[in-house]
Amino acid sequence: MSEADEPDLFRYEGASVGNNSAIVNTVIHLPGTEHFTGIKLETKQQPYGIILAYDWSESSLSHKETAVYNATYLFTLIDNVDWIQFDFDTGSDMKQYRLTREQLEEWYGVELAGINEEDGLKELLKSSFEKEKKLDELLLKSPNQQ
Repeated sequence: MSEADEPDLFRYEGASVGNNSAIVNTVIHLPGTEHFTGIKLETKQQPYGIILAYDWSESSLSHKETAVYNATYLFTLIDNVDWIQFDFDTGSDMKQYRLTREQLEEWYGVELAGINEEDGLKELLKSSFEKEKKLDELLLKSPNQQ
């Protein structure tokens, strides 16, 4: 897919957890979409959250990188989401990560809602993902990491 064909995910910037369409349209354009199996929005009481399920049994992607990458996009674009849980069914076990906005912003050292263009977000992701040890440290702090 050429860059001109890539969807402008920032058109969903400012969406809320209650906007199922904006969230699904974002998720289906992020890594792992071919393995995405479901979504559950937690909107009855704060803190608001999103649970994303994936069938990871045939994926060659890193579930760790996918969780952090996708959470970064969602926290940047969805104003009122406080936490995101990723459930990766690997076929032999379940890998689960729950990341909070606060945790990710502390890890990056930047307020994600303040990023308003995709190039800046991609550069933040690239510089952070070059340090795998740093990624592991973040995910070890994930409350539901299994």
